[in-house]
Amino acid sequence: MPPVFAHGRLRLYLLKLLDEAPRHGYEVIRLLEERFQGLYAPSAGTVYPRLAKLEAEGLVTHATEGGRKVYSITDAGRAELADRGGELADLELEIRDSVSELAAEMRDDVRGAAGDLRREMLAAASASATHVEDESWKAAKEDLRRARQEWKEQARRAKDESRRAREEAQQARRQAKEAQERAREEVQRIAGQLQEQFARSGGVLGSLAGAWLGGAPAAAPAGDADRASGWAADLTPTADPARDLDRLLDRFRDEVRDAARDRGVTAAQVAEARGHLAAATARLGTTFGSKP
Repeated sequence: MPPVFAHGRLRLYLLKLLDEAPRHGYEVIRLLEERFQGLYAPSAGTVYPRLAKLEAEGLVTHATEGGRKVYSITDAGRAELADRGGELADLELEIRDSVSELAAEMRDDVRGAAGDLRREMLAAASASATHVEDESWKAAKEDLRRARQEWKEQARRAKDESRRAREEAQQARRQAKEAQERAREEVQRIAGQLQEQFARSGGVLGSLAGAWLGGAPAAAPAGDADRASGWAADLTPTADPARDLDRLLDRFRDEVRDAARDRGVTAAQVAEARGHLAAATARLGTTFGSKP
């Protein structure tokens, strides 16, 4: 039998099932068997340890109902499921392929068995032509008829499952793409608001920010000027200027906080820093307000 779940994929699919509705362990096993049209069913020794591990990681929780544990997905579990939306879509396609492969193996087995049975029937007919229609011959024909009917039913179910899995995978891909697009638009919106604030307020960053972002004050020591000219050179520019600005601001904020934490800060230094930040904001407001 071809492998059904690659390493770590059963864990992801268990989160999907619990995201659909709270379930107890036996129900999870039964649902997996239904999804594979009876061609595959995990054992309790496979499912229950993974549910316990997901609970230990805070991705699922359980409540006891009627003496049985009913598992539910947590917010952390939903977050992981959302982050792995593309992987889940690929998993749905893999499940469809696994169902198709399992059905193909069963179809080949049925065909092989039918061929063997046909040959045995022909041999029996040759050995005893006068008893062609005896009870054993009728039973053999009935076995062949049932085998063919079973193969047709399995093939139909595998086809239906394959179509359903393909549709769900396509929907998951669309949802993942829409989520990425919404995230990108939100980043651009925040960057636009930041630029508008720079342009209106004229007051919160300063010559200190100017030094860190590439424009050291005229009176700054030579070492500081050298540092400013090469500051954040490790942040490779991307095709998204708004994202590049966010990365620079994050670097600036982290380094100022680290310096204050490591060396301490006084009220006088805060007042002086406020002046530097105000000057830098005015300078950056002018920069963002100018035409490219």
